[in-house]
Formats: sequence, C-alpha cells, structure tokens
Amino acid sequence: MKTFLVVNPRSAGGQTGKRWAEISGQVTRAIGDFGFGFTEQAMDAVRLTRDALRDGYECIAAVGGDGTVNEVVNGFFADGKAINPNAALGLIPRGTGGDFRRAFGWELDLDSALERLRTDKTEPFDVGLVEYVNHEGKKESRYFANIASFGVSAAVAHEVNIGSKALGGNLSFLWGTVKTMAKYKDRRVRLRVDGGEPEEMGITVVAASNGRYFGSGMCVAPRAITHDGLFDLTIWHDYGLSDFIIKSKGVYNGDHITWKKTRYLQCRTLEAETDEEVFLEMDGEVPGKLPCRISILPGAIRLKV
Repeated sequence: MKTFLVVNPRSAGGQTGKRWAEISGQVTRAIGDFGFGFTEQAMDAVRLTRDALRDGYECIAAVGGDGTVNEVVNGFFADGKAINPNAALGLIPRGTGGDFRRAFGWELDLDSALERLRTDKTEPFDVGLVEYVNHEGKKESRYFANIASFGVSAAVAHEVNIGSKALGGNLSFLWGTVKTMAKYKDRRVRLRVDGGEPEEMGITVVAASNGRYFGSGMCVAPRAITHDGLFDLTIWHDYGLSDFIIKSKGVYNGDHITWKKTRYLQCRTLEAETDEEVFLEMDGEVPGKLPCRISILPGAIRLKV
C-alpha cells in the first residue's frame, strides 16, 4: 500500500525527531519508498493526513503517541464522511502513554511496527464521534480512536498534559491521578443511553470505550473490541483516592467491572448533560466539556494489523 507517515518529532521525549534519519532508513528498508510530514503544532496531523489521502496514499501511519493517533484519525474524515473508507490506519508507536497500542498487545519496538506496515492485512476499525462544547463555549465535533471519557479522567489528562511528562508515561499519569483525585468530588450528570430515558447520577468517570485502556494502562474496558460496532460503557461512581490506592490492581487488570461502584454495559450512543463544569477527554486530549453526544461509526476505516 502507498504509505505516508505523519511524524510527531517531539514524541518519545524528542527522540523521534533526533533519530529520524535512523528511523526513516529502517522504514525504507522495510516498505520501500514512502511519504512523510512532520507536525509542528496542534492539529497539524489532521491536515497532513487529509492532504495525503487526497494525494492517493492508501495507508497513513501515525509516528507518535495517542494524541498523534487521534489527530490522524480525524484527518481520515472531511465534511462528515471518510475521505477514503478503504484507506488504512497504521502505527509506529513512539508515545508516553501508549493506551491505543495496548488494546492490540503491540509493543514499542520498531521491527514489529514495520512488520505490520509491510503486510497488506487490515481489519475494520470503528471510530467514535463526539459532539461537545469547546473551552470557548462553542459547539464542536471530533473523532476518536480509543476512548472518550469525562469526569476525573479528563481532569487527570489535563494535569498530565500541562506537565513535563519527565517521569515517563506511567508515572506521570499515576502522579496526575493521585494529585487530581485527592481534591475531586463526583459530578451530577444526566445520562441517556441509546436514546432511552435519561438517568441522573453522581459520576467519578464515564468512559465510552472503543479500545480497552486509558490513563497509561488502566484497563477501563476489558471486554472492548474495536470492530464490533459497540462502545463498552464504564461508569464509576463514588470513587475516591483511597479506592484508587487500595484497589489499584483491579483498575489496571479490569477486575473493577465486578465491583459495586462500577456499572458496565454496551451502547451505540451516549448523551450527557450537567449543571456543573465537567471536562471531556478524547484519546488523552481535553478539547472541551459537557454537554456531549458520543456515537460510534462501525467499520468507518481500516486498521493495519
């Protein structure tokens, strides 16, 4: 497949840009000629992806972390539809969090990533769409590859994103979680699942999951499948810092879905409203807040596997 790499040179602590000559040489040896572009600021990957697809590239590979994957997925769409539904998303993982790759058991090594790019094997990939309010109070929409969530998870993502991530992905998220949960209180929200009757409740986190992991390895949706046309919906309520510290193993291995403070179900759409300020995150980015509507687009693109 004619391949274009969207490269975040700041990923892997800046090592991607510094080692690009070495990395690109290995890519050339694996797949032959390819196109590429470097991102310089937020949302550059969206533009690069759209331009590449319109230029006839058939596989767009994100070289970076979950944020780069999110922007690349957004670039697969224009005017509310896929530019080329048969085009494939690829990944050379170089990020700090790595929650997208974890759903498939992919490691960080370059050789296995190039093996995926070298083959023509793809599978359908569901994409999430969120309609929400941005930080300026205007309505926006954005696609996501892995998970959209709101509540303390978005507050943690914000805390981590404004930090240096010098501790690495796992420790940065762990420290951000501890700092944020120490002062967080449940928010009252009204949820409507698949167009049913609204239900008001206090929530710590609500996560609509296409993949399985968020927060640098927390297994929030252990049964999620990225091509079943459904979100796995996880609702945590009345969770505090002590729960996270004492029971953290269950959060990371997925056992939490059996706990009384967790609700776990599947859905195609989720609507959420609140009278409080509740932030929203998608694939680790925090573009806005509630109210929101989250819907799934089954098999909207392909994924290189």
